[in-house]
Amino acid sequence: MAVVLGASVKAQGTAGSVFGHGPAGGEVTVTSSTGAQRHATISSSGRYTISPVPTGVWTVALSTGGQAVDTRKNIPVTVGRGAQIDFACPNDQCAQAK
Repeated sequence: MAVVLGASVKAQGTAGSVFGHGPAGGEVTVTSSTGAQRHATISSSGRYTISPVPTGVWTVALSTGGQAVDTRKNIPVTVGRGAQIDFACPNDQCAQAK
């Protein structure tokens, strides 16, 4: 148990996160200057979180249906902090209709 907990604390001490809102079902990809990538699918409520994301400067991209929609460059990720990146949604409605 102590080993798992220790590893968790270490990961949190060297990483941050990227989170925000976007069109439900969209795919968010963060890419570092070294080419490392992390991915998340935007939930039905229109939210996403990618964590842990190592510190550094990242590009955050949104795609829907396999097509690139929007890209944000030079997003800094710092230790223990989140970078909020929101993407526009059709008619300002990010969540899926119920």
